[in-house]
Amino acid sequence: MNKGVYRHRCAWLMLALGASLAASASAETLEERLRTQLRSTTQQLQTLQSEQAQASAARQTAEQQRDAALGQVRELTAQLAKARGQSEQLAGQQQAVHSQAQALVASSNEQLHKYKQAYDELLGMARAKESERAGLQAQLAERDGQVQQCQARNQQMYGVAKEMLAAYEKVDIADVMKMRQPFAGSARVRFEELAQAYGDRLYESQFDAPTGVTQ
Repeated sequence: MNKGVYRHRCAWLMLALGASLAASASAETLEERLRTQLRSTTQQLQTLQSEQAQASAARQTAEQQRDAALGQVRELTAQLAKARGQSEQLAGQQQAVHSQAQALVASSNEQLHKYKQAYDELLGMARAKESERAGLQAQLAERDGQVQQCQARNQQMYGVAKEMLAAYEKVDIADVMKMRQPFAGSARVRFEELAQAYGDRLYESQFDAPTGVTQ
């Protein structure tokens, strides 16, 4: 409570005291009236002092609450500024991470394209080699068949040669003399037929190599 209000109440009490004294002059003595009025005034003063103390305490509490609120506001302001700085820092880091991720994706796509291109080239080469291998395998199979035929013909020619040697071993001097005689036509014909027969068998056993292969 301020001093103006306090003075106003004191003046009002004094006026009330004067009026009370004038009204009760006929019933009470001046001393009793003064004592009664003094007690009333004392009680009112005590009440005013109590109210003033309560008001002062309330004011002090309000000031403390105000100071605490201001401290909280300052603390919250500092926290807000710190949070804003952290948010901006995180946004920058996020942008950097996003840029790095985009760069990695672009690099990965480029590497993937190179790997795919290399794979396609290797696949084409592998298919070409496989086709070449299949062709060589077919040629090898054909050569194997030709070798087997050649071996069979060689075996056949070897048999004919053995028969020819055996036949010539059976020819004696008398047979040779008969072929040299002018009138020994039958012996000469027999030997010519025999030679022709062996020649035909040798010709049949000859192996004809395909074009491009040396016999």
